[in-house]
Amino acid sequence: MRTLPSRPEFIVLTALMISLVAMTTDVMLPALSLIPVELGQDDPGKGHLVISVLFAGFALGQLVVGPLSDSYGRRPVIHGGYLMFCLGTLLCLFARTFEMLLLGRVLQGLGMAGPRIVAVAIVRDGYEGRAMARIMSFVMAVFIIVPAIAPAIGQLLISLSGWRATFALLLGMAGITWVWFSARQPETLAPQDRRVLSLRNIAGGFGEIVRTPAAVGFTICSGLIFGPFLAYLSLAQQIFQNSYDKGEAFALWFGAAALAIGAASILNSALVERWGMRFLSNIALCVVVVSASAFAAFILAQGVLPPFALFMAWLMITFFCMGLLFGNLNALAMEPLGHMAGLGAAVIGALSTAIAIPVGFVISEIYSRNVTPLVVGFASAALAVLLVGQWSSRAAKRQGA
Repeated sequence: MRTLPSRPEFIVLTALMISLVAMTTDVMLPALSLIPVELGQDDPGKGHLVISVLFAGFALGQLVVGPLSDSYGRRPVIHGGYLMFCLGTLLCLFARTFEMLLLGRVLQGLGMAGPRIVAVAIVRDGYEGRAMARIMSFVMAVFIIVPAIAPAIGQLLISLSGWRATFALLLGMAGITWVWFSARQPETLAPQDRRVLSLRNIAGGFGEIVRTPAAVGFTICSGLIFGPFLAYLSLAQQIFQNSYDKGEAFALWFGAAALAIGAASILNSALVERWGMRFLSNIALCVVVVSASAFAAFILAQGVLPPFALFMAWLMITFFCMGLLFGNLNALAMEPLGHMAGLGAAVIGALSTAIAIPVGFVISEIYSRNVTPLVVGFASAALAVLLVGQWSSRAAKRQGA
């Protein structure tokens, strides 16, 4: 009989499973302009497609893994996800054309949906409400170490062995976490709680979700606020290395901003059960709106690239707020969906990603060596999230009544 992991082990394992997304995104950021050129493309700017197609595959994969995990259990779906991720990583590792690498990235996105989404369903199987938000905050605190150090690791590997070494690292990380999960994490969805896999049940579950204001509203909120963050991931190398000429120090500054998210996640885990998810989220959103609006006004008044110190100050404030938002908004969306956590996590993840991708793409496309589009993007998204969040809270109260 498999022994249950302790809570600290469960948190670290869950964080590593979820961090597969961050590692797969961030570890090759230093090579985004190098990869397309080495694979025969004339425009190094096409490197942002390496990020975009990954999340396109991720969005599609979420819609598949959620219903499957509700029907066949959490463990088999995670095993299948890791297998597809490893196949996609091998395709990237040995790619000879840019198109082949993009196909591998799509497969990686499809595969990483299993560990990422079903891990959230596993957390929801054991926790709900503020308790879930507290666990997810701890998970985010551990998880944030990965994007904080990933670009530095990627930069080191690229300088020593070229960008293909980053995919070898991803293969190793996925393999180790897969073995750990297989050995230590038991199935959390009892057979009697599983839903029969059918189009009718999936459609019925989807219909229930879209009729649940809290689930829909806070999913939209998650997607809106993740959009400019996704744009930042795509633009980080250009901002730090091209706009601000930071060279190899790019990884250091990127990591410092990521650690602000981790610090906020730790604080959130201590405060959320006392103050609540909505209150903390609203405070964070107000800070983002005010700070980004003031910074955008300063940039427009000056008409030039703002000083790097001022940019980093704004970025640290914004990312600290992101650390309060990511876990809380996800927990708020999942709160009414405990009876179908797999499908709920899938719909929430897929819809929020589908919203974030075009938002991030638009910001990335209009970027031109100035950070104004990114700053305005965060301000606009946070304001929209405040409005949508208020609507969903009021609608949920009316529905409950």
